[in-house]
Amino acid sequence: MAPSLSKALLPLSPQPPCLHCLPTPFSPLSPPKTSLPRAHLQLVCPCERAVSLPRTVALVGGLRRRVGGGGGGGGFVGPEIPGQGEMKYVLVTGGVVSGLGKGVTASSIGVILKACGLRITSIKIDPYLNTDAGTMSPFEHGEVFVLDDGGEVDLDLGNYERFLDIKLTRDNNITTGKIYQSVIDKERKGEYLGKTVQVFGSCFVDSRLFHLSWNFCLCSCSRTDRPNDFTFKVVPHITNAIQEWIERVAMIPVDGKEGPADVCVIELGGTIGDIESMPFIEALGQFSYRVGPGNFCLVHVSLVPVLNVVGEQKTKPTQHSVRGLRGLGLTPNILACRSTKELEDNVKEKLSQFCHVPAANIITLYDVSNIWRIPLLLRDQKAHEAILKVLNLERVDSIAREPKLDEWVARATIFDTLHDTVRIAMVGKYTGLSDSYLSVLKALLHASVDCRRKLVVDWVASTDLEDSTAIEAPDAYKTAWNLLKGADGILVPGGFGDRGVQGKILAAKYAREKNVPYLGICLGMQIAVVEYARHVMNLTDANSTEFDPNTKTPCVIFMPEGSKTHMGATMRLGSRRTFFKIADCKSSKLYGNVTYVDERHRHRYEVNPDMVPEFENAGLQFVGKDDTGRRMEIIEIPNHRYFVGAQFHPEFKSRPSKPSPLFVGLIAAASGQLDRVLQDCSNGHVVAAKHVLSNGSYTSTVHQNGHPKKLANGLSNGTYYASGNGVHA
Repeated sequence: MAPSLSKALLPLSPQPPCLHCLPTPFSPLSPPKTSLPRAHLQLVCPCERAVSLPRTVALVGGLRRRVGGGGGGGGFVGPEIPGQGEMKYVLVTGGVVSGLGKGVTASSIGVILKACGLRITSIKIDPYLNTDAGTMSPFEHGEVFVLDDGGEVDLDLGNYERFLDIKLTRDNNITTGKIYQSVIDKERKGEYLGKTVQVFGSCFVDSRLFHLSWNFCLCSCSRTDRPNDFTFKVVPHITNAIQEWIERVAMIPVDGKEGPADVCVIELGGTIGDIESMPFIEALGQFSYRVGPGNFCLVHVSLVPVLNVVGEQKTKPTQHSVRGLRGLGLTPNILACRSTKELEDNVKEKLSQFCHVPAANIITLYDVSNIWRIPLLLRDQKAHEAILKVLNLERVDSIAREPKLDEWVARATIFDTLHDTVRIAMVGKYTGLSDSYLSVLKALLHASVDCRRKLVVDWVASTDLEDSTAIEAPDAYKTAWNLLKGADGILVPGGFGDRGVQGKILAAKYAREKNVPYLGICLGMQIAVVEYARHVMNLTDANSTEFDPNTKTPCVIFMPEGSKTHMGATMRLGSRRTFFKIADCKSSKLYGNVTYVDERHRHRYEVNPDMVPEFENAGLQFVGKDDTGRRMEIIEIPNHRYFVGAQFHPEFKSRPSKPSPLFVGLIAAASGQLDRVLQDCSNGHVVAAKHVLSNGSYTSTVHQNGHPKKLANGLSNGTYYASGNGVHA
């Protein structure tokens, strides 16, 4: 017999729901055709067991599951996987406008939690349909950051690695393209058994619409012999795939230790309200219910502008952003408000009242002197306490109550006290957007602070150095050459395509002939080889087959394993080993006289190995090669102050406390310190290891690539760039 209504109001059944049947919802408290019932929904199983569910149902078959929502009760149902409750998640979203600094905020949150003694991993979600960032123009999305496993990912993963000193994987960058591709591949294999593949799961049962987050049924019986039983399975494949991806990747250790991290910091790219991010918003809303309160913290980064006309901080943009976020099923626990100055108390109270966030959980991300002060900013405003409280970690004895950020304080202080400048001319084709060379800029910054110099970067568009510009735009031509001639060092970074190549060759030629320190990265090394062939070896038609496929002197050629028809993920990517063939060279000494180094690559073309003997006879040294000895990795001109080219990208492994040796060499040579640096590196000493700061002395030991050789001094961080006539921090 069917149970009575009073029976249906019994508390939540202690038994887990079965996976075969769905009882008939009949409560008059659940209005028809509502996606989220506003009151308790009573469900009755054919075995006459009643289940009472408050508001939203979010059940996951086979995993730890929570039933509840709103202000109602609820509890865990189903078996609990050992360790499942230990993983904590911090989601960082952005509102109002893009470019507020979600990536730096997420990285800084990771820093303060790590400083409390927690192990951290990170995930970046990019809603674009590209599988990865590999085929995207730097003008579109900034630089492509390369990981050890060859993943071509968003530049924010570079921020995570630099801030947290971790090594991420390609799966730590989730894109819409990856999710859809994985789901479609499963569908083609028949893994969904003929079901309709959906983004969101929804269906009608007794004229009531329920949004579901997994295959599930809401009773604990196993009976299926009744004629009125429902067999009910809806599979929202895309949102499920997103959640599964997050859980899987969060368990991958990235700090060199065994076992999963304690906290996973997730950054959702884009801005709340973007249509392309809707599946991720829905999936994360479901995910927050899956892991349950105490395991999920949402930090919303928003803008509080100050209008010059009235001069007051405006909260309405943030209010609307939070309202939109709540309407999508996510409620922020913490607000991180970007503004030019610290939020006033009345502004915090207003935001607290209208956004339903405690005033103590409203953090101001106001402008600071350098980027390395942002973790200190969060610490000073007790952001760590708010996050630990939301994650139920505030009373765990092993977690420090106060983050240990002495190194960050020392680093930021050093940066703010630098006065002597070093000017580096950055000669490239993407100079219109500094994010195109973000890792290069950071590596320069690490090295310059390491050498106690204030970095000034002069952006030189390589096309402006070419003879054609002297006719078409003489002022730009003159300005570009003045910047190049006024620089203490020259850097030619990587790139693709033939635009501006001649200008880069002229820059390399100027550096070689005028004995100006030079560092060429990837294409910058290949350019240096072409220049040497043309002007030292008198091979006037020397070129790369990338720019002239029919050249008679191909000193740079297409790698045989590459693909000329498919662009994505077909280059030589990821960490590769380089062996030093000449021990008494600058590069080897800078790396600490090790026999090999592991650095990250991203290239399709290489120096023609058949021409290497001819180059070496002309005085160009190939001091580093791969394990076969046929792939050239590092070049040097021995009688030059510092002329180094690297086929790999050393900037991707530069860290604030572990600056890239080749960048240290460039800055040291440009500031007249190279001899001392090389001597100290050869002797195994740390350069200028002790620095007297306001909080006492600080000593640092630098390691590179896992080889415990001391390379160079102390700390390095901050942000300081120049663009032609002006500088910005």
